[in-house]
Amino acid sequence: MDLPDDLVLPLQRGAPWWYWSGGRPALNFVNTLRERWRRQVETLVTDEDLAAWLVAAQLLAEAPPVPAGLLERARELREGINAGLVAVIDGEPVPEAARAVITREMRHAAVPDELIRDAVGALAVRPVTPLEPAEYGLGLVAHDAARMFTPAEAGRIRVCASDTCSGRFFDRSPAAVRRYCSPTACGNVEKARRHRRRRREQEQTS
Repeated sequence: MDLPDDLVLPLQRGAPWWYWSGGRPALNFVNTLRERWRRQVETLVTDEDLAAWLVAAQLLAEAPPVPAGLLERARELREGINAGLVAVIDGEPVPEAARAVITREMRHAAVPDELIRDAVGALAVRPVTPLEPAEYGLGLVAHDAARMFTPAEAGRIRVCASDTCSGRFFDRSPAAVRRYCSPTACGNVEKARRHRRRRREQEQTS
């Protein structure tokens, strides 16, 4: 899906321009670089953007502090996931560099449990609060990407078929034949475009 042509670039903040057609966290994260086919608009502009995205993606309950350097690591993870999905779609193995960066970050999603007493004194098991919540959230993205690249799921990774979209999405349709990131947006736009093209061709030959 296109961004407005008159949008002032580079963005100062990315939050208003995220979209959520990926179908899973890893692909929604890849889609934070908008218009890969044209202007390559960065929407993870600031540390605050990364923190807000992790909350908007429902990976964290509240915006965390972002350690120095994590935004750059996040972008590296994003492009590693993208390199992996492009390779998979082309029938190639996930590049080793992509596998390495995903592995590096997914380790932060491993949080041990602790045994605590709840409000009435009963024992309960809960995860320990991560020391670096932002790293933990990014680790969840990486963990989702790792699962996505397994043979059971990799065959459903898609790039939107629209000529004016580069959205990545996970095809959950029963027959795995979905072509557009959003049937009601890109799908309808492409149908209308094809219809206009056919009409022009008919008028030219009549």
